[in-house]
Amino acid sequence: MEKHDMFCFQCQETARGTGCTRVGVCGKRPEVAAMQDLLIYVTKGLSFVTTKLRQEGKTVDKEVNHLITQNLFTTITNASFDREAIIKRIENTVKIKDDLISQLDDKNNLVEAALFNDSVENYDEVAASDKVGVLSTEDEDIRSLREMITYGLKGLAAYTKHANTLLYDNEKVDEFIQMALAKTLDDSLTVEDLVALTLETGKFGVEGMALLDSANCGTYGNPEITKVNIGVGKNPGILISGHDLKDLENLLEQTQDKGIDIYTHSEMLPAHYYPKLKKYKHLVGNYGNAWWKQKEEFEKFNGPILMTTNCIVPPSDSYKDRLWTTGVTGYPGCRHIDGKYGETKDFSAIIEQAKTCAPPEELENGNITGGFAHEQVFALADKIVEAVKSGAIRKFVVMGGCDGRMKSRDYYREFAEKLPKDVVILTAGCAKYRYNKLNLGDIDGIPRVLDAGQCNDSYSLALIALKLKEIFELNDINELPIIFNIAWYEQKAVIVLFALLYLGVKNIHLGPTLPGFLSPNVLKVLVENFQISGIQTVDEDLQLFFD
Repeated sequence: MEKHDMFCFQCQETARGTGCTRVGVCGKRPEVAAMQDLLIYVTKGLSFVTTKLRQEGKTVDKEVNHLITQNLFTTITNASFDREAIIKRIENTVKIKDDLISQLDDKNNLVEAALFNDSVENYDEVAASDKVGVLSTEDEDIRSLREMITYGLKGLAAYTKHANTLLYDNEKVDEFIQMALAKTLDDSLTVEDLVALTLETGKFGVEGMALLDSANCGTYGNPEITKVNIGVGKNPGILISGHDLKDLENLLEQTQDKGIDIYTHSEMLPAHYYPKLKKYKHLVGNYGNAWWKQKEEFEKFNGPILMTTNCIVPPSDSYKDRLWTTGVTGYPGCRHIDGKYGETKDFSAIIEQAKTCAPPEELENGNITGGFAHEQVFALADKIVEAVKSGAIRKFVVMGGCDGRMKSRDYYREFAEKLPKDVVILTAGCAKYRYNKLNLGDIDGIPRVLDAGQCNDSYSLALIALKLKEIFELNDINELPIIFNIAWYEQKAVIVLFALLYLGVKNIHLGPTLPGFLSPNVLKVLVENFQISGIQTVDEDLQLFFD
C-alpha cells in the first residue's frame, strides 16, 4: 500500500473527497495527525481492557469513562492541533490501561493495542507502522465500516462529554462506546456484523443525545423563542465559540458588573435561548457567522476569543495572542485554561486581557430568532397541526447539520431561498448560517425557519418528528410530510445520521458530498437499505421533493 505523510478522511472537506495525505484541509499537520492516530489506537486498547473488566464483573471508574470520551473528542476535526498535549494524553491513557490490566483475572488473549506501552521516544515510529491509523485495515469494506463506526463514536463521545461537564452520566452509553471501540479491533467481525454495530451505535446515539438534552435543559431550562442581537455594544468584549454551555456560564458569572460584554459565536448562538443564561444582561448578542469565517471575523472582534470545543481554524498571527482554548481544544502558542469536571474554571486572565482591548467592530446589525427546541415546538403543536391540516404548511424540510468552506455549500442558501412559501425549515447546527439571516417570513405566525439550537440539539428534531408521527397517528415516521436534506462536515453529524437510521428514517439526502470513508460496497448497503442519497442541483432537488 502506498505510503503517505498522513491519511485522514473523517471530514467532508477531505482532499479530493478521498483523503488528506500531506496536510489536513483543516490545517492539521502530519506530525499531529500521527499522534491523533496513536491516541485512537491506545484508546481502543484501553477500551478492550475496560470491556474485559466488565465481563469479569468488575466496575470501571467514572474517571476512566471520562478519559475515553475526552480522548475521542480530542481527535474530532478542528478540536486540537497541539501535538504535545496529545502526547500527554497518550502517556496518561497507557498508564491507566496498564494499571487496569493488573486488575484482570484473565490476562491472556489481549489484543496488541491493549499491550502497547512503548516510550514516548518511539511514538512516531509506532504511529507510522502498519498497526496504527486508518490504513492499518487492508480490506476496503471492513476499513470503511470500522472508520464509520469510530467517527460515530467520536460524535457520541462529544455529546457525552458535554453532559458529563454538567455532571450527567449514563454508564450504559460509556460501556457501549468502549465495547464498540474494542470491536473495531476484532478481525473476526464480518461486514454484516459491522453494519449491525453501526445501527447499534445509532441506538446509543439517541441515548447520548437524550442525556445531553436532559443535562442542558435540566441545568439551564427549556429553550424559549428568543430574538438575538447581531450588532455590537460599546464595551470591550469576550467572544466565546464552540458548544460548551458550562464554560459560558462560568464566564458570565466572572464578568458580571465588570464592564465587559460577552458575545457568542457560531454554535454558541443557541445559548441565548436558555432562560438561566439569557438572564445575564451582559450576554449582549451573537457575533459573526459559522466557524469557517473566523479568520476575518476574529480579526475585527478586537477582544479575546475563547474556544471551548472543536471549530478552531489555525489562527492568524494578528489575533493569535487573543485566542484562548479550554477543554479538549488546543493550538500551539495559544493559552489554555484547564479545569476538571465539577470545578469552576478560572477565567481571570482572559478577563484581564479583555479590559485592555477595544470594543468589537460591527459586522452587521439587527436580530435573528431561535429557540424552537422540542418543548417550545410542542407548545405550538396545535397551531402547527392546524396549519398542516389546512394546507397552509405543505411540508417540513430538516436542514440541520454543519456549515463549511466549500463553494458548493451555497446550495443550501439557494435551496432555502427557492423553497415553496408553504414549506417550513427545521434546523439545528451551524448549517443554518447559510439561511438564518434571510427574510423567509412566516406561515400564520409560524416562522419558516425553526432553529432548535446547536448540532448538540439535533435530538429535538427527532423528538419533533416522533411527536408529529404520534399526533397524526401514523405507523411509520416516513409517512410524515418531512424531507431530510442534511449538510454534514464532521463526526457529530455522523452520529446524528446513525441515530436517524436507527429511528427508521429513510430517504435522507446528504451533502454537499457523500463521505469519503464510504467504500462503494458500504454505500450500496446504505442506499439499498435506507435509500440514502446525495444532492443534485437545487432545481432538480426541488422538483424531486415537491412535484
